[in-house]
Amino acid sequence: MATKFSEISAADMRAAMIDSQLRTNDVIDPVVVGAMAEAPREAYVPAALAGVAYMDRAIALDHGRALNPPLVTGRLLVAAAIRPGVRVLLIGSATGYTAALLALMDAEVHAVEEQAELMATARARATDDAIRWVEGPLNAGAPDAAPFDRIIIEGAIEALPEALVVQLAEGGRLVAARREGAVTRLVQGVKTGGTIALRSFADMDAAPLPGFAAPAGFRF
Repeated sequence: MATKFSEISAADMRAAMIDSQLRTNDVIDPVVVGAMAEAPREAYVPAALAGVAYMDRAIALDHGRALNPPLVTGRLLVAAAIRPGVRVLLIGSATGYTAALLALMDAEVHAVEEQAELMATARARATDDAIRWVEGPLNAGAPDAAPFDRIIIEGAIEALPEALVVQLAEGGRLVAARREGAVTRLVQGVKTGGTIALRSFADMDAAPLPGFAAPAGFRF
């Protein structure tokens, strides 16, 4: 007989995620690990998938979207170098899991989501006052609240819109996943002289985001 999913088993799954997925793959920042140990990832996935919330896989959501595998989220957060009080623009907040992690890390979060249903779920589940919710096109960001110290694009993109580049403060850091043909790579860059040169630091599959397709003939 199958064991009923419970808070106790969820805590065990979080511990296993940290020990077998995160710590063994360079996610050792104590702030990131602490947040991921505390946030109930199962609360941010469809109820029927709660039992697989901590597996090393993407979780399908509505509207063709997905929650990234835990390791992808952890690697992006480490690369973003989050510190207390930094202003973070989160693109593609979906059901609010990464926004909740950032709030636990004492960041000021501006979370952008274009799907009203996903945004409603995020508002209900990630209720920290440090999160400002912005409903609108993902590739538009939150220009009224710019500039930001960090931009985290929670998914795979083909092209980085200039509209987001201008919202990052000089010296600020951007992290994302970049699709290059059949390969997806995690990338990071620091804005210098008004531009961001993205460099890859890991090859990992990430959930694609709508609105970031490359124009014909475009190459990074």
